[in-house]
Amino acid sequence: MTEAEPSNNSVVAEPRLVICIGDIHGYITKLQNLWSNLESQFDHQHFNAATIIFLGDYCDRGPDAKKVLDFLINLPSKYPNQKHVFLSGNHDFAFAAFVGVLPEPQNGVSFKEGWKKYEESEDREGWYKGEGYENMHLQGRRWAGHIKARFNTIKGTEYQGSIYDAGPTFASYGVPHGSSDLIKAVPDDHKKFLAEMVWIHEEGKLMKLGGFQNVQCSVKEHNPKAKADDVCIEDEEGIRHCKLIAVHAGLEKGKNVGEQLRFLKAKETHLPKIEGLSGRKNVWDIPQELTEKPTIVVSGHHGKLHIEGLRLIIDEGGGFENKPVAAIALPSMKLVRDTDNLTK
Repeated sequence: MTEAEPSNNSVVAEPRLVICIGDIHGYITKLQNLWSNLESQFDHQHFNAATIIFLGDYCDRGPDAKKVLDFLINLPSKYPNQKHVFLSGNHDFAFAAFVGVLPEPQNGVSFKEGWKKYEESEDREGWYKGEGYENMHLQGRRWAGHIKARFNTIKGTEYQGSIYDAGPTFASYGVPHGSSDLIKAVPDDHKKFLAEMVWIHEEGKLMKLGGFQNVQCSVKEHNPKAKADDVCIEDEEGIRHCKLIAVHAGLEKGKNVGEQLRFLKAKETHLPKIEGLSGRKNVWDIPQELTEKPTIVVSGHHGKLHIEGLRLIIDEGGGFENKPVAAIALPSMKLVRDTDNLTK
């Protein structure tokens, strides 16, 4: 028997469970119900050892951002054998900017420099001008601002304080929208959570010094030689062992993927807008570079549930009160929602 021909008696571990949870937007009851449904849906042992990737946007729009952060912060102690990944969404980035926990720009440029590109919007969006604004990242000022328009014509909803709908987040901490008192009201463990959120996460390494590793998403049903850090998906061809990138909005088309990964991992804050967290059409598709080396790319952000090949966009709720928060489980590609009525 050669190394390339493992024995039929080999013990083959089942593919690990990876669960990606879409935007929560301050809805603690939805989060609690979704978590209960996930727990009831999967084998106890597998669930307790699962990798759970939260795709960002924990705050704004819904009424209970503070309780949502409490829930997330407590997960590692309640489920110590799970791996928890907390991506930053654009809303969380702006929240972090306002309370002063973003890293300083590495190139020495002040946050103030980033205002210039968008200054024509300052009056319309009512950027924050209160205590501490002088060297605040643009998105923090927009987040805590007072937008002049009452109605968001794109979403068909009324604005809640700012262009980010941040009013309910302020209220969840017991302070009026746009008040600098929020900086004192946010507990230290919440600030630590906001500071430590990642902008991008990889399962299975894609990068090596100087460029991509030569990895493929291949069909290897029950192959014990498959890498343990791969993520699996099931389809008509069997079980596919893949690499995975999780990023709140997506990766930009036409830009080098390796450079984007390095930028997002470094959490470079000198730009006024981070496309990987807040882009739209420009980050919707998988970059061509990754279609040549097939990789799952999973995001939230877009207010849609979109599953096309290896591009997964899991944001069915979009922060709307009457829409569900969804999660997708790999390898089964099963969707679970907070509204599902599941029993063991």
